[in-house]
Amino acid sequence: MSPQLGLVLALLASAVAMFAIGRPRTDVVALLMMAALPFTGVISMQESLAGFADPNIVLIAMLFVIGEGLLRTGVAQRLGDLLVARAGGNEARLIVLLMVIVAGVGSVMSSTGVVAIFVPIVLRIARNTGVAAGRLMMPLSIAALISGMMTLVATAPNLVIHAELVRKGFEGFQFFSFTPFGLPVLVVAIAYMLGVRRWLGGSKAPALPAGQRAGLGQWIDEYALAERGHRFRVLPGSAAAGHVFEALEAGAMPGVNLLAIERQRRFAKDLLPPGTPIETGDVLFFDVSRPSADLDGLGRRFALERLPLAGAYFSAHAQDIGMAEVLIPPGSGLIGKTVVEAGLRANHDVSVIGLKHGRSAEHDDILDEPLKAGDTLLVVGIWNAIRRLRSDMHLIIFNLPSEFDEVSPAASRAPFALLSLALVVVLMVSGWLPNVQAALIGCLLMGLCGCVDLRSAYRAIHWPSLVLIVGMLPFSLALQRTGGVDLAAQMLMGIVGDAGPRTVLAVIFAVTAVLGMFISNTATAVLMAPVALAIAKELQASPYPFAMTVALAASAAFVTPVSSPVNTLVVGPGDYSFMDFVRVGLPLVLLVLVVSVALVPWLLPF
Repeated sequence: MSPQLGLVLALLASAVAMFAIGRPRTDVVALLMMAALPFTGVISMQESLAGFADPNIVLIAMLFVIGEGLLRTGVAQRLGDLLVARAGGNEARLIVLLMVIVAGVGSVMSSTGVVAIFVPIVLRIARNTGVAAGRLMMPLSIAALISGMMTLVATAPNLVIHAELVRKGFEGFQFFSFTPFGLPVLVVAIAYMLGVRRWLGGSKAPALPAGQRAGLGQWIDEYALAERGHRFRVLPGSAAAGHVFEALEAGAMPGVNLLAIERQRRFAKDLLPPGTPIETGDVLFFDVSRPSADLDGLGRRFALERLPLAGAYFSAHAQDIGMAEVLIPPGSGLIGKTVVEAGLRANHDVSVIGLKHGRSAEHDDILDEPLKAGDTLLVVGIWNAIRRLRSDMHLIIFNLPSEFDEVSPAASRAPFALLSLALVVVLMVSGWLPNVQAALIGCLLMGLCGCVDLRSAYRAIHWPSLVLIVGMLPFSLALQRTGGVDLAAQMLMGIVGDAGPRTVLAVIFAVTAVLGMFISNTATAVLMAPVALAIAKELQASPYPFAMTVALAASAAFVTPVSSPVNTLVVGPGDYSFMDFVRVGLPLVLLVLVVSVALVPWLLPF
């Protein structure tokens, strides 16, 4: 071993040690290595910084922005709502659909971002269905990690390995090269999680943590709203078309309130305030506080078709219709007036659907109740109308539901976000443009269509991840120049001896997975990709099965809660211990190893 190789290995060992103990931050460790490596004399400072000019770094940054566009337009949240509607309270169906949806979304955006989006969705599902959160959180994290095995752009290690192939003069992977391996792994993981879910969590849904805001579900129960929500479609020839609801005879029916109007546009649906003139094809959202109201007669008289309602009291429409608790402060001009006389519907496009005198909610007819100082009103309407209530000096918004944090600020632009994403995928799959150029075009379209703005785009890019990749890339070059890669390849070949290439793949997978327990999967890919390619060269075999094995193993970070940010995010909500991940994750890693060693040589021959 040369002195220069010894210095490089010493720096690498110190970096791995700092990654393992978590101090300092991973991006700071990467910066330290970038500054230290040129002192070995193996690479120059310019080569140490060359990663910042790597197209794959720009591509990863653009993918963060595209993921932010899917988040801001509510595409991911709507998939969560679809999950609730399709799965109901069936735990097994919930796990299957959750893992399929998360793996699908994670194939085109950051897995960490996907988990961050779905954690509150899963918590809400757990509370509404009575399923323990611990039975759903680990399937969520495992599916997010497996999403990295779905497409070229699903996770940074795939792009790192692809770039290493290109640097060695090979063609590199295509967009869907990973999919034939990821799908079988996902199927195996789903079956496995259905079998071991009894090891996770208890039998009860989680209680609302201290300090966390109540959700719509709590208010629906508290104010007895469950049976009050109704939807009707306006049929052709309806006498309501062209009129404002309040001006119709139906608008004077006691206890029947129009909350919002859903109107189909060319590419999206808009939710309009109740004072909007009605058109044919509109869907009307009603609150009916009096059970005696003749809704069938209303439908016949005005040619309205009753539609099914998913979830309790529009909870499935939480991206569009919201609630808030507002307080009547002392000195308010609303004191002494009835709910009708307060005019919140006419002035603010919100309807009062609940009233509290003190702590208890009134369940009788509240429209003619005189308001007192300190009363609490529960109002419902489209979110923009609720936000505008802040300008009313006669009341105070003092409680917003937890769903308010999940409302997408650009929900109406969702079709454009999907079209932008589809264009990026088509350009990448077809190879008409370089991947980084396709992603850049997608980002620009997202901005042009209002899916993201510059502030949210810059905020979406996870700069520590980019710095980590850039800081670790020089190690690959340094190890190759000093013979470290060849030495590692020879050591691995010495371990396997004269065993067949499948055994070599199994060893590569195992070493990569073990490294991934202590350092990030990106850093693992940076270190293992050149070693795998060197082994392929020594065996005079195709480099693709070896590179693919590293990629699959880098995403199989199931064993510890600190092996990936994806796992770390679900520890608290799932109430997991370190050993929960070991007990569930280790057998799954072994299963993925078996699947990988079986499939990789078959689909990518040596």
